[in-house]
Amino acid sequence: MKKIFFIFMLIFIQTFNLRSEDFALKEIISGLNSPWSLTFTEENKILVTEKSGQILLVDLKKNKIKKIKHNLDILEDGQGGLLEILFYNEMVFVSYSENRGGGKSSTSVAVANFDNNSLNFKNIFRAEPPINSGYHFGSRLVIKDKFLFITAGERGQGMIAQDPSKHPGSIIKIHLDGSIPKDNPKFNGKEDWLPEIYQIGVRNPQGMDVSPYDNKIYLTNHGAKGGDWFGEAKYAENYGWKILGWGGTNYTGTKIGPKWKKGFTKAIKYWVPSIAVSSMIIYKGMEFKEWNGDALITSLRDQSLRKIRFKNNKFINEEIIFKEKIGRIRDIEIQENTGRIFLINDQGSVWTLSK
Repeated sequence: MKKIFFIFMLIFIQTFNLRSEDFALKEIISGLNSPWSLTFTEENKILVTEKSGQILLVDLKKNKIKKIKHNLDILEDGQGGLLEILFYNEMVFVSYSENRGGGKSSTSVAVANFDNNSLNFKNIFRAEPPINSGYHFGSRLVIKDKFLFITAGERGQGMIAQDPSKHPGSIIKIHLDGSIPKDNPKFNGKEDWLPEIYQIGVRNPQGMDVSPYDNKIYLTNHGAKGGDWFGEAKYAENYGWKILGWGGTNYTGTKIGPKWKKGFTKAIKYWVPSIAVSSMIIYKGMEFKEWNGDALITSLRDQSLRKIRFKNNKFINEEIIFKEKIGRIRDIEIQENTGRIFLINDQGSVWTLSK
């Protein structure tokens, strides 16, 4: 194991004024190698993924970090690597760019029984076809009503997101063992869709959460040069990529398509120009109880944490909680018992936000 300086002391504490309230940002871990995701196993223990392929068990109370062995065959390529991690009922789910041979990879999902020494993963989903590209894996995971939802990015292939005979550019719904639900769209009027697909027409959705208030699934989607959005995952619908450009353009500056038109899912909030949205949560907790029910959304290029207030799929307002304080923010989670917010950045640190 390479030598990593996991410094568990409170390396850096910032207290600053936001909307006449005092918030404290604390850097509690540094020295990580491109961390991508975190998940709580207990109140004071988290699992962290590094894009290079490491899974780390972090004891926040004892200030200890342990590397967990695993059997995943990862192809780290561009944006790909070991990505999301989700702990649920003594099981660990991960998404990763699986090495499919010949330089090709897929957004794949695997599950293992939790063990703090070694994880023996078994694949339960592979996005088909495998593609030779290091772009747009999506890869967020949530569990709702004992179904696993997966965001599968379109791998930089554009109109593949309009082809329901292929997985890239879609939202996936499967059982926790990988089997296919009998109420998926394929069995309800969408005969040409692959059986795992729940919704099509997304580009690179890197955020997803189930609201504890209305039990709906919400997404953040990274657009092109503009056209990021926050919206709801909707059964058998189409977000429109790359027929729609969501207000953005290609990186060459050429136009993609309209922001929205009838027949496609309409997002709750768009950002033009792009802020490079990443992860999100629907907040529920005591630490910031005035935020309960709001979406907290992180960004990469914009380096911000934003709060979106919405109701019945209608945007109400947006607040920037902070910006350019801790770098590019990759993931966000809530410590359930306290409501404290945990953040991971691309620079290799874990931060907490509290009052």
